[in-house]
Amino acid sequence: MAQSKKYGFLIEQDDDGWTAVITRRVTSRTTVVSKTKSDFTSEAEAQTWAESEVKTFLKKANLSEQEKRRAKK
Repeated sequence: MAQSKKYGFLIEQDDDGWTAVITRRVTSRTTVVSKTKSDFTSEAEAQTWAESEVKTFLKKANLSEQEKRRAKK
């Protein structure tokens, strides 16, 4: 899985399908929902969507870290 300390995902079953929730760890006690998508027909479909979204969040986080280091130079 593509989970990290900062970003993760949860898969929940609803009455009519599956829901994927992308979470972000703000502090050690606080977690915020970054993105949610529902109405998936299967758990596997929801999991693949969540994994791809976490990967995009990680890429964006890494790029912003690089930009901060380059700005200091």
